[in-house]
Amino acid sequence: MSKLSSTPVSDHDSIIQLDGEIKSIKRRVSAIEKQIAVTQDLTLSVNKLATNMDNMLKEQVKQGERLDKMERAPIEEAKYYKRQIISCIITSIVGAIVGAILCLILK
Repeated sequence: MSKLSSTPVSDHDSIIQLDGEIKSIKRRVSAIEKQIAVTQDLTLSVNKLATNMDNMLKEQVKQGERLDKMERAPIEEAKYYKRQIISCIITSIVGAIVGAILCLILK
């Protein structure tokens, strides 16, 4: 029966205690909300960082391809000139042989 007939002081104390607990819970919820906001900001930052790293990787691949072309250009050019020189030498030899044969025939 003591629980049913509570005194006003006891109710007042319970209200004060519950009010303190409610304030404590509100502070904890507020702190958790701040932590969630920080976590969301961190998640967005990590996402942006991953996007930037992906873009940098793509740019590095493009630069690697351009560098490879630049490195191969002198080699290709050297091959071209080597073929031209060999063609000139062969043409000169054939021309000299034809000239010698014509010179013998016309004498």
